[in-house]
Amino acid sequence: MSLLRTPKSGRSVATWYRSGGLSAIIFALPLVLTFLYFSWGPIVRGLVLSFQKNNLVTTPEWVGMANFSYVLTDPQLPQAAVNTLYFALLALIFGFPVPLFLAVFISELRSTGWLYNVISYLPAVVPPVAAILLWKFFYDPSGSGVFNAILGWFGIGPFAWLNSPDLAMPAIVLEATWAGAGATAIIYLAALTGVRTELYEAAELDGAGIWKRVWHVTLPQIRGIILIMMLLQLIGTFQVFTEPFLFTGGGPDNATTTILLLIYRYAFINGDFGAATALSVLLAGVLCVLSVVYHFLTRRWSIT
Repeated sequence: MSLLRTPKSGRSVATWYRSGGLSAIIFALPLVLTFLYFSWGPIVRGLVLSFQKNNLVTTPEWVGMANFSYVLTDPQLPQAAVNTLYFALLALIFGFPVPLFLAVFISELRSTGWLYNVISYLPAVVPPVAAILLWKFFYDPSGSGVFNAILGWFGIGPFAWLNSPDLAMPAIVLEATWAGAGATAIIYLAALTGVRTELYEAAELDGAGIWKRVWHVTLPQIRGIILIMMLLQLIGTFQVFTEPFLFTGGGPDNATTTILLLIYRYAFINGDFGAATALSVLLAGVLCVLSVVYHFLTRRWSIT
């Protein structure tokens, strides 16, 4: 039996050296080190900073878990966490279906689909700050505001919008949905190109209308992409900052204070970068756990 055994395949160190293995490592090493420095360097630096009392001016002081204890006992943290979850819930219920519906609608158009494609993507071209300032004008609480004026035609309003603790967060979600729907719809449109046309033809022969084709053909075929986009949206909504910061600054009555806005206050208002980094590490840990749980819950459904 030993005579029939094939010798172990492999190259010796000398052969690897003569074939240029060492030269390849020497050439690749600067790129690898640069990547590690700029990608993992800030992560390691952030972990170290979370255990320090540091204002980036004076000498850092090692405080251990004090920063984590401070942020976890901050009375503003529960409110910020609830607001962030509220934003994520509203964005998931009202904002997530919009780009999917938009992509399906555009894909059903044969001759004019490109025009709707361009129109839907225009909000993504507008700079976020400019878009938010424009929407602040729309949300003017006076009767002359754009939204209040339109509602006034039907005898409704006026509403305080951003000045109301109950309406501020839904108003921010509305603008965020408008701003992000176009770019997400482009991804769904790319996924729809991979759906086999014979499936639609078979459904049409069976007499299925557009809604049945969407429900029984389109959605099952792209459910993997849908689940990935849902996870990305959850991660993005947990890190919402620009809209609450520019629209309301966290008000009124901290109704729109999110976790990232609280991190900003720690760092740039209180000058406590250690506490800000500690809260960032906690948020990153929560998102990691959420991603793992989400993966195991949807692993069976994502198989197409």
